[in-house]
Amino acid sequence: MTKGLQEALQFTRNIGIMAHIDAGKTTTSERILYYTGLTHKMGEVHDGAATMDWMAQEQERGITITSAATTTSWKYNGDAYKINLIDTPGHVDFTVEVERSLRVLDGAVAAFCAVGGVEPQSETVWRQADKYNVPRIAYVNKMDRSGANYFDAVRQMREMLGANACPIQIPIGAEEEFKGVVDLVKMKAYFWHDETLGADYDEAEVPSELLAEAQEWREKMLEAVAEFDDTLMEKFFDAPSSITEEEINRAIRKGTLAMRLNPVICGSSFKNKGVQTLLDAVCAYLPSPADTESITGTDPRDSSKELTRRPDPSEPMCALAFKIATDPYVGRLCFFRVYSGELKAGSYIYNARSGKKERISRLFQMHSNKQNPKESIGTGDIGAGVGFRDIRTGDTLCDENHPILLEAIDFPDPVIGIAVEPKTQKDLDRLSTGLAKLAEEDPTFTVRSDEDTGQTVISGMGELHLEIIIDRLKREFKVESNQGRPQVSYKEAITKPVELRETYKKQTGGRGKYADMIVRVEPADRDFEGTLQFVDEVKGGNIPKEYIPSIQKGFERAMKSGVLAGYPLDKLKVTVIDGSYHPVDSDQLSFEICAMQAFRNAAEKADPVLLEPIMKVEVVTPEENMGDVISDLNKRRGQVEGMESNRSGARVVKARTPLAEMFGYVTALRTITSGRATSTMVFSHFEEVSSSIAREVLEEVGGRVELIK
Repeated sequence: MTKGLQEALQFTRNIGIMAHIDAGKTTTSERILYYTGLTHKMGEVHDGAATMDWMAQEQERGITITSAATTTSWKYNGDAYKINLIDTPGHVDFTVEVERSLRVLDGAVAAFCAVGGVEPQSETVWRQADKYNVPRIAYVNKMDRSGANYFDAVRQMREMLGANACPIQIPIGAEEEFKGVVDLVKMKAYFWHDETLGADYDEAEVPSELLAEAQEWREKMLEAVAEFDDTLMEKFFDAPSSITEEEINRAIRKGTLAMRLNPVICGSSFKNKGVQTLLDAVCAYLPSPADTESITGTDPRDSSKELTRRPDPSEPMCALAFKIATDPYVGRLCFFRVYSGELKAGSYIYNARSGKKERISRLFQMHSNKQNPKESIGTGDIGAGVGFRDIRTGDTLCDENHPILLEAIDFPDPVIGIAVEPKTQKDLDRLSTGLAKLAEEDPTFTVRSDEDTGQTVISGMGELHLEIIIDRLKREFKVESNQGRPQVSYKEAITKPVELRETYKKQTGGRGKYADMIVRVEPADRDFEGTLQFVDEVKGGNIPKEYIPSIQKGFERAMKSGVLAGYPLDKLKVTVIDGSYHPVDSDQLSFEICAMQAFRNAAEKADPVLLEPIMKVEVVTPEENMGDVISDLNKRRGQVEGMESNRSGARVVKARTPLAEMFGYVTALRTITSGRATSTMVFSHFEEVSSSIAREVLEEVGGRVELIK
């Protein structure tokens, strides 16, 4: 790699801002765009004028629905850094946007509200970042709000997230008195000017009344970061005063990149304080594409062969498509991250999933929903392209002569569905076109046709998710539709092991069909992560090796439709013990069909049960309404797990409640508390339904009630 290209990579940052809803992600993004000179006017979320919230639905509701990408630059220590920024949603219904953004980002800023601290969705996005090994810094926002407590937010990060949260700043004042921050690395204070919208700030000595506290927190910081640098460790014990700013920054960066340290800074984005120091921290501590490990994939022609690509422009081209969007002007836009090589406009790429060549007609650098045309997108960059005929979220784009298949992105299953139909017959085609395009954009949104009723059922992550889909159908595709009432997406499971012999024979004159197998079907092991745990115990070639994958495929297909009411199975363990085959009549299809039959027959005998989605609910309510809130949650089959007071004196009730009982809960809660309580709901897990409720559900959907014990 040439020196110039290496330096360009070193000064690139691919970051996302992630947090619970209403922690100030979009407001922080708007300030970043303003202070880096990309925009000349601050857009406010509450005015519906935020640059990054460009959808009409986002502007009306004041929430982020789709992740928006932009590219800007920032000067730090005399060097110009290129920052690719993705602003992600906080609402649980749009968690897919966080998931796919984190998959391609090198680092993240986790924003926390100084009043709310670690909230339910904060935990979700933190776990998602852990899953994709994304180093992150924490930004405690809203220091100007009543009840703001920086140190309590740090405590919650340690206790609730298990983070090694290390404050590298402390606030000067809080609530209305919040004036600036003390930088513990430089031991300097920063005060922002309100009259210039925070664009100017002064560097000063640490105020005398804060000096003792600042020195105490600096010592704690040095103790935390010393373990990442041996020289610093020696100096910390022998001569702490000789520790240089550069040594501290190097140790913080090393700990952050190793995901063993989370530097914490603070500010108030809405009041224009602390954003510049956040940008400095992004440049100083978060990784560049050159700091990340080589990306690993497999050879599409031989899945057992592992391949790697270094973040190097001279390596063969490799990119991951992480998002598909429909643009009214350029059509279908594919967002991708380039891991190695370079992607040029007008060039051909190879899609490792479809095995087809595609020509990318145009490339863009995105600024929210605006496209800036580019001739090429290089290593470590995030861009978008048009011209794809067949592209899906999670596809690997690569060089045809050096194919590689990167690990696809995992998406959660939908938990709620509603039936939709067009109001007029002429809208029928437009409805199916619109739904197909929306499903292509959003992998957590699915469309299916109910075989029994002939209805079109759309499923998603929550009521708001489906409400937005219906609204987009109306605005973007001009389709008016009627909706049924929401339906819960249940799952099925089996509770006991069953061993059986299944034989499939078909003789039609000439070559027939034959497959024979002995299988044991049982619940999956507790620590198993996937869907089908498949074990091959066939000895002596009684079933030839080439038929074993067909048996696995048959069970995988059959699991998509359980025996109670056609709901998918959550997890299953299948062990193929023995069997036989016919040298002429046996083929792969015979064994696949035989496996599907074996599943149906075994599942009926294995005491099947219904599983329902359980939600983690958090209600913030005044003390006097707490009894009514708990009583209402109990009526909804909820289990209250804890009650605590928050800083403003309200009570926080935490519970786990079945999703089936939570439709319309926000309205009911407003009624109970005269509009004074708020609630958040996050999917937790699937849990077995009691037999009486399972019977009710199965009777309603025409399922097989007789199989419930």
